[in-house]
Amino acid sequence: MSAGRGPAVITVERRVEWRDTDAAGHHHFTAVLNWAEEAEYVLYERLEIADVLAGRCPRVHVGFDYKRPTHARQVVEIDLAVLDVGRTSVRYAVTVRCEGESVADGVVAAVYVPNGAPTPWPEEVRHALLESGRVPDERYTSHDGAA
Repeated sequence: MSAGRGPAVITVERRVEWRDTDAAGHHHFTAVLNWAEEAEYVLYERLEIADVLAGRCPRVHVGFDYKRPTHARQVVEIDLAVLDVGRTSVRYAVTVRCEGESVADGVVAAVYVPNGAPTPWPEEVRHALLESGRVPDERYTSHDGAA
């Protein structure tokens, strides 16, 4: 499951799709939020906790600083790292890069709400988030030669 120890970390690559852009032709600010959420779910899959957490961790805080635009068909790297795990919450550091340059960075916080109310993390989830270290990345593979 993991190559290291310490809080879980993953890098996920995604292509900037046309739907991710705005009228100015660069990524819409909400695209960064979607990419962060995709990286979070890939992390859950790699940690084998997706069945426990999917659909049960609403965002309670999101904050990003935007550095530069990206455009359709460019490939971005999203780094998602567990910052801390509370009794019912988790905070992630998120960094988005394109062509080696920072696009955006920020923090996303979520709360475990499996039955309508914040609930303490299951022990196996807490352990996975805090002790898994770097997990296998997910790289974008172009099917048409563009990347």
